[in-house]
Amino acid sequence: MVLKNSLMYLITRRRLWLDVLLVGSLSGCALIHHDSPQWSQISPAQIHLAETIHLAREDWPSAQWWSVYRDPQLDALIGLALKQSPTMAVAGSRVAQARSQVEVVKAGTSLQMALNASVDREHVSASGFLGAYASNAPQIGADGPWYTQGTIGLGGSYQFDLWGKQRDQVAAAIGRENAQLAEAATVELEISSDVAQLYFGIQTASQTANLLQQAVAIDSETVAAHTERAARGLEPDTATQQARARLLKTQIDLTETQSRIKQLREALRALAGAHADDLPEIALTPLPASNASLPATLSYELLARRPDLQAMRWYVQASLSQIDAAKAAFYPSFDFQVFFGLDALHMADLWRHASQQLNLIPGLYLPIFDGGSLNANLRSARTASNTLIAQYNQAVLDAVRDVAVSGTLLQGLEEEDRLQTEKIHAVVFLQDSAEAHYRQGLISKIAAQEARLPVLGEKTLALQIRGQELSQEIALVKALGGGYRAN
Repeated sequence: MVLKNSLMYLITRRRLWLDVLLVGSLSGCALIHHDSPQWSQISPAQIHLAETIHLAREDWPSAQWWSVYRDPQLDALIGLALKQSPTMAVAGSRVAQARSQVEVVKAGTSLQMALNASVDREHVSASGFLGAYASNAPQIGADGPWYTQGTIGLGGSYQFDLWGKQRDQVAAAIGRENAQLAEAATVELEISSDVAQLYFGIQTASQTANLLQQAVAIDSETVAAHTERAARGLEPDTATQQARARLLKTQIDLTETQSRIKQLREALRALAGAHADDLPEIALTPLPASNASLPATLSYELLARRPDLQAMRWYVQASLSQIDAAKAAFYPSFDFQVFFGLDALHMADLWRHASQQLNLIPGLYLPIFDGGSLNANLRSARTASNTLIAQYNQAVLDAVRDVAVSGTLLQGLEEEDRLQTEKIHAVVFLQDSAEAHYRQGLISKIAAQEARLPVLGEKTLALQIRGQELSQEIALVKALGGGYRAN
């Protein structure tokens, strides 16, 4: 009987429901007020680099770009940092959180089913709607005032996505997940490039300290020799003090360099998330030759290879989907709910055939007076999207600038390195000449020793230039996005 009454009610209300559906569909869009236009994104075709930048090699950095240096110590340090860095762990957690959010949003678009069961022990009020059941009236099935009502059955609901609101919400969630994936790649690139910078900084400083130690040994011998000559009256004490001043200056430089090595090592330890005993000792190795490369064109390729730009692009795409979802909220929404189960006023009757119940409930929701909340939500989504577009445009310009600056500086350092190599050859010739004169007795041992100092000084300068060249080379790789490729 309950099933028959529910179906008859559904049939008699069908025409009225369809009329409301038609009116709601035609009037829903009239509530949108003054939506601001979307800002334009910068065109990749506008991205150009200065044509004066020319590097000898043209090839993109590989995915594990640091492997071109063929340094097992560097490989191990970067692997340790990517595995143990707290920053990397945070980035991974954000990706997992974004992926979970996508699953939550997707789940809301599916059919929802649930098993419902309840027992209601109720004392019926004689003055209420069910007052007749408060007395003992067998003719209507009443034996009140106490009843134990039982209900059990399956309930389901489904919301129709006629205007794409749910689809846009899913697209926005997927966009944010992709953005988090790109940001994780950005963090990985940041960590790997910072580790490489610190590692080569330690190598440069350590080898500089070795050269300074050689200079300290020569200066010490020179001071001792001048002191002895001055004591014998062969020369004034002025030469001794000049040599001593030079020795003190070299010792100061050595102390500063050794302190810098400690600072770089502590920075590397913190970046790798390692304890004091976890960071391995770094053995000295010669600084590698330049492996820098600059592609012939940097328009669409730059956008595809920079993970930070890809993250911004996905945030923009997600914001545009969020705008579409905010617009769809102005239109009527339709859902359908169903319940099939058993319901009885007395628990003893619950499992009888007559206790079967079926509810079919089509629903319509049409916002008419919302106090401006829907328009405020749309304005908020539009403003956030335009802000992201502006940030994306600026990020593209900054990326082009980074590549141009890094390429130009690297080109200049390559030329400095070449000139410094020629200068070292010149001072080495002078050193060899001084040693030859000393062996022939034409100059003193002190003069021959002092002729070695310019060579050490120029080698130190060459080492610093090479260190700067490596640092700028890594900066260029980072500006090019490492080996990141967008899917």
